[in-house]
Amino acid sequence: MTTPTRIALVTGAFGGIGQAVARALAANGADVALVDARPVGAGAEAVAAIEALGQRALALSTDVTNELAVDDAFREVRDRLGDPDIIVNNAGITDDALIWKMSVESWRRVIDVNLTGPFLILRAAIPAMRTRGWGRIVQVASINGERGKAGQSNYAASKAGLIALTKTAARELGPRGITVNAVAPGLIETPMTADLPEEIRKRAIDESALGHAGHPEDVAALVAFLCGDAAGHITGHVIRVDGGQYM
Repeated sequence: MTTPTRIALVTGAFGGIGQAVARALAANGADVALVDARPVGAGAEAVAAIEALGQRALALSTDVTNELAVDDAFREVRDRLGDPDIIVNNAGITDDALIWKMSVESWRRVIDVNLTGPFLILRAAIPAMRTRGWGRIVQVASINGERGKAGQSNYAASKAGLIALTKTAARELGPRGITVNAVAPGLIETPMTADLPEEIRKRAIDESALGHAGHPEDVAALVAFLCGDAAGHITGHVIRVDGGQYM
């Protein structure tokens, strides 16, 4: 019996971890919808890489915090690729400050992108997954959502909430054959972390058992595994990809 081609939707997919995840899923035989807040042209490299693997790719510029925009994106994905049965919620931002110096706007913006966005994506994706009786959902959290981080109360809170959303969704969706897991990266070499002060980067590397930062492909390999058939009995878990940074 031939396994159907899976349709994956990845948010924050035009660079860093998201692009690596999209490529890894395509290498495993999935067609991929790449969703990002940036203009579609920013996803051209990722689209070309996926198509070079013989898979279909669709790039969409979408604000994941906007309910109507998310619904529109899902309609376009369904029309052009089909209903997604793999979801990777990777979109995320930071806007750091100590609690007593943080604006309400900064708090809300980070929570909105990092937590409300994944909720809206899941709400749009789940009905078709439930009908099919199969699905894979992976949320990209952070070790700072588990341990906290000075100066990142909004980011850490959003990622802690994403972990709670993951565990709740795993309980709700398990009876329908849908697994839901989270990966929690430590310091990964991405455009988001490239601008970190050198002393913060050094401290993160010194914390780790392996003594170096990770790469997007390290995260993508785990995400691709969790999205496959071999991970069918793994759900509700948070798995760290941090080189032993938080033990």
